[in-house]
Amino acid sequence: MPFVAASAVLLTHWWAVQVPSVAIWTVGLSLLLGIIALQTRSATPGAAAAGAAINACLMFSTTMFPYQPWHTAVVPLAAVLVLTSLATRFGHKRKERLGTAESRRGRSASQVAANLGIAVIASNDLIQSWMMNQRWLALTRQSPSAFFTIALAALAEAAADTVSSELGQVFSTHPRMITNLRRTDPGTDGAISLGGTFAGTFAAAIVAAAGSLALHGGLSMMAVSWAGGVFGLFFDSLLGATWEQRGALNNDAVNFLSTASAAAFALVLMAFLPHVRG
Repeated sequence: MPFVAASAVLLTHWWAVQVPSVAIWTVGLSLLLGIIALQTRSATPGAAAAGAAINACLMFSTTMFPYQPWHTAVVPLAAVLVLTSLATRFGHKRKERLGTAESRRGRSASQVAANLGIAVIASNDLIQSWMMNQRWLALTRQSPSAFFTIALAALAEAAADTVSSELGQVFSTHPRMITNLRRTDPGTDGAISLGGTFAGTFAAAIVAAAGSLALHGGLSMMAVSWAGGVFGLFFDSLLGATWEQRGALNNDAVNFLSTASAAAFALVLMAFLPHVRG
């Protein structure tokens, strides 16, 4: 799945391959991130390869001239990698005692696709062209960086979800279910805590800020993508407390839908609030 999405985006940016500096920086940095994820055991080999392909897609999608690689999506994606890796490692012994610790082999390819797939889809030229043709959206003069606000919201949610879940298990001994606020055990699907929620919200802000600075999106891009990330964080908990607990969805499906909700919320803000259109 991640490789199909990656191929689709790369094909729509065939022109970028014709520019040596763009191709060299994109491929080089993508491989570097994949190697780092693999060497730090943040991802399995398949997941590292999928992440590298996704990073290449996002970098090509946000290429602007004059070209500077640090003014592309590699910056917020690197922020997601660092934040989630640190949060996963923090308090690992406690998580092992609770039986909620992540595998030492790292995240799987399906997890990477679930968390980052929406960002790739939202960055695709075909999707952007479709959105531009929708009269209700009224985004016909948006720049590529403004469109990336939608994808950035998905990345912010991916970081917020992992950081909130991982740190919430460490700092909160009695989280509460989002649906009825009853106390439950740490690691329960749909459980929220003050510490975990604050950490997730802060992580979303870091990713939103990183993306906005890298792409010169300004405060509007940061605010909209952060708001989308926080919305998706709570939507993730709601899905976990309902459909996931009933067995209707697995964790990957919940993560995918949550990042989709973050992107959709950002899209709605951009469509109906003129002052945040970039």
